[in-house]
Amino acid sequence: MLQRKRLALGAVGSCVVAVLVAVPLATGGQGRDATDQIRSELKGGPAKNVIFFLGDGMGTQEITAARYYQYGAAGRMNVDRLPFTGFQTTWSLKPGTAPYLPDYDPDSASTGTMWATGQKTIDERISQGASAALETPGANLKTVLEAAQKRGKRTGNVSTAEITDATPAVLDSHVSQRGCQGPKDMTLCPTETKAAGGLGSIAEQTVDHKVDVVLGGGQGRFNAAGGPIAGGPDNGKTVEQSAARQGYTEVNTAADLDAITPKGLPVLGLFTAGNMTTEWTGPVATRGDGVAPHKCTTTNRPANEPSLSAMTKKAIQLLDAKSWKGKDNGFFLQVEGASIDKQDHAANACGQLGETVAFDDAIGVALDYQRSHPDTLIVVTADHSHTSQIVAEDSTGTGNPTGYSDNLITKDNQVQRITYGTAGGATPPDAPPSQQHTGAVVPIWGKGPGAAAILGTTDHTDLFKVLQGNAGYHW
Repeated sequence: MLQRKRLALGAVGSCVVAVLVAVPLATGGQGRDATDQIRSELKGGPAKNVIFFLGDGMGTQEITAARYYQYGAAGRMNVDRLPFTGFQTTWSLKPGTAPYLPDYDPDSASTGTMWATGQKTIDERISQGASAALETPGANLKTVLEAAQKRGKRTGNVSTAEITDATPAVLDSHVSQRGCQGPKDMTLCPTETKAAGGLGSIAEQTVDHKVDVVLGGGQGRFNAAGGPIAGGPDNGKTVEQSAARQGYTEVNTAADLDAITPKGLPVLGLFTAGNMTTEWTGPVATRGDGVAPHKCTTTNRPANEPSLSAMTKKAIQLLDAKSWKGKDNGFFLQVEGASIDKQDHAANACGQLGETVAFDDAIGVALDYQRSHPDTLIVVTADHSHTSQIVAEDSTGTGNPTGYSDNLITKDNQVQRITYGTAGGATPPDAPPSQQHTGAVVPIWGKGPGAAAILGTTDHTDLFKVLQGNAGYHW
């Protein structure tokens, strides 16, 4: 048995050597020398436009699983076209007093606050500093979106989640707990309502911030279902009514979004009551060896909901519009693929992979734009790692997975087993409970002016200056 394993390794090693000989150095995975491209990317100077892509929960396993399933082992994704890569640490803080202790397994609120403000904070917190307890609000921290607005840049915020969810919220809101999304959700944040002299819920702050393009789910936080605003100039009204008073054009379908022009800005696109529908669907993972090998259903999103690619394309068109009056200072746009994380929590491999592929398609839209606008910086990363793992599908006996597994038939017509094992306890139930995040570093990619700043191993807080398009700029 040992001899056979050695022979197998030798065969694999020979294949690796052959590949290394056949492919030039610095190919970027495209079979050509990318040295000149990388050299040009090293040039300094500020970026006029910044497009930041955030794959929620998209660690190395998630992006690899999507690549293998959709494109095969030798396939490449749009994200692989970005010439600079690195890793980022994501740890947050535990409540207490300074110096705060590290929390190695963060949530999306604290990680988002890191790149949005350049500061560490505790979990659940939205662009506020740390404090002794979750119930005690921290100091409000200026965000990269606010910095962009101060510099005269147009701004956009796009997500497949509720637009009041943690990742989009960190750009345009300051609140002690991420759950305070709409007026009726302020029980956890009683001192932060407008009636109490605060800034109000995340939905209220989203429109009060005058973000030019806001696209995603979550209409239920803005309409009557979200409750009336308490205090301020719109007391007793819904957030939708507040948005209309402040000049927003609201759109609710893909066709409405397609028809919007710069004359309709600012625009508030709310396409579902909650999170937007996933692109793909399939069975939830089951215990042990899991679901029998299968393909994913790839037609799950209703036609009235725009894809992430469509929202990204429209956001770029609106923010780049030539009809803007005055000096063109460029734009800042954040795009989140939110349900990679949500489907990872649910142990739904098809949902997770479909959202990752859709996220990558949106990156392709930005790369197409960047080709004719080289003064645009594109950065892609994840907020934290997650649970899914690619494991051997032919393990037996004590090598079987102890968590929940699914088996997908890939582009290579081979089985890819994805397993989830960060929640379930010593006697896991048949239905997988919500899986936990993990604390591993996450990948980061970049292209355009200033992209070289992401090389090596950095921290999420380092992104604050990078995303302002000029590493030498300070708030």
